Amino acid sequence: MIIGQKLRALREEKGLLLRQVAAELEVDTAYISKMERGEKNIKREYILKLASLYDYPEDDLVTLWLADKVFDLLKGEKNALDALKIAEVNFKN
Repeated sequence: MIIGQKLRALREEKGLLLRQVAAELEVDTAYISKMERGEKNIKREYILKLASLYDYPEDDLVTLWLADKVFDLLKGEKNALDALKIAEVNFKN
């Protein structure tokens, strides 16, 4: 997961431990670890809190989060790129 890797990098850049981030989100450390490894879905509300905690642009983090959701939905689909192109046209309208 792209978002998990980014979250780990941001946490490490800030010098924060898993337990410190977990305390901020009021979850257990295992949950944070699983988020960073891409083993757990991340709630949007957590993305917003993490952007603030890591002093990282909220829009950029939400974009990565959405990209992961789209990838998870379409991975393995042979028509994924065609579907994305059609979706892009619809977003522009």
